[in-house]
Amino acid sequence: MSQKGQTLLEKKRDPFHFLKVILAFVMALIFLFPIVWMIFVSLKPEEAAAAEPLSWFLPPYTLENFIEIITGSDVFLWTWNSFIVGIMTTIVTLILTSLAAFAISKMHFTYRRFIFIFFLAGLMVPGEAMIIPLFEIVGDMNMLDTYSGLILPMVATPLGVVILKSFFDGVPNELIESAKVDGCSDWRLYWNIVLPLAKPAMAAIGILTFIASWNNFLWPYLAIVSESLYTLPVGIPAFNSAYSDTYVEPMTVNALASIPVIIAFLLFEKQIIKGVSFSGIKG
Repeated sequence: MSQKGQTLLEKKRDPFHFLKVILAFVMALIFLFPIVWMIFVSLKPEEAAAAEPLSWFLPPYTLENFIEIITGSDVFLWTWNSFIVGIMTTIVTLILTSLAAFAISKMHFTYRRFIFIFFLAGLMVPGEAMIIPLFEIVGDMNMLDTYSGLILPMVATPLGVVILKSFFDGVPNELIESAKVDGCSDWRLYWNIVLPLAKPAMAAIGILTFIASWNNFLWPYLAIVSESLYTLPVGIPAFNSAYSDTYVEPMTVNALASIPVIIAFLLFEKQIIKGVSFSGIKG
C-alpha cells in the first residue's frame, strides 16, 4: 500500500480526525488574529478614532505611517543590529558547540565524562541567574556597549553540546578507527566525516540559537547604552514608550519589525519545526 493510501486509511480509522482539523483551524485563527489586527491598525490614519473594535478593520487606510516610521525612526538600524548579532552568535555557537561535542564524544582524555556532566548541569541553571556575573565580567573586559559584548556572552549553550554529542555518538567507532588507520587527523575526522553526518542537528541548533538571539531582551537591555546599538527587542519598547497614548505608530513599528521574522518563518518552516522537535527529544 502506498504512503498516501495508508494515510487515508489512518484518517478513516480515527473517529476524531474531523474534530482535530477543526480544532487546529480554530487555533490557527487565534494565533493569526493579533498579526492581522496589527497590520490593519498600522494602516489606519493617525487621526482615525476607533470607538468600536470592528472599526479598526474598516477604511480609510493609508501608508503614511510606514513612510513616517521609515524616515523618522531607527527601526531599520535596530533590525540590522539584531540580524548581525543573531548571525554572529549562531556561527560562533555552532563552531564552539560542535568542537566541544566532538571532543567529548570521539576523543579520549581524562575527565571527559565529568566535563559532559558539567554541561548537563548547565542546563539546570537559568539564564537570569548568570546575568550579574556576566555583566561584571563583560564590564571588566571593557566590552559593554559593543557588538562583542552582545555576542560573546550568548555563545556558550550547553544544550547545543548535549544534542550534538548524542548525534556524534551515533557515528560508528569503526568508521573513526579506519579513518585514523588511513592517517586521518582529528581535524579531518571532525570536518570531513563527523560534521557532515550531523547536518540536521546543526541546522536545528542554528535556528534555535538565531531565534533566541533575535528575541533576547534582558541582556541587550543591560549591556547596551547607545541607541545606535539597540536591537529590536530593546528599540521597540523604547519607541513605544514615546507613543504610549496612541496605537498607530507602535503598531506600525511592530509590523515593520515582524516582516523579516515572517519571511524567515515562511522560508525555513520545515527546519524550524524540525529544530523544535530535536530540542524536545534530545533536550
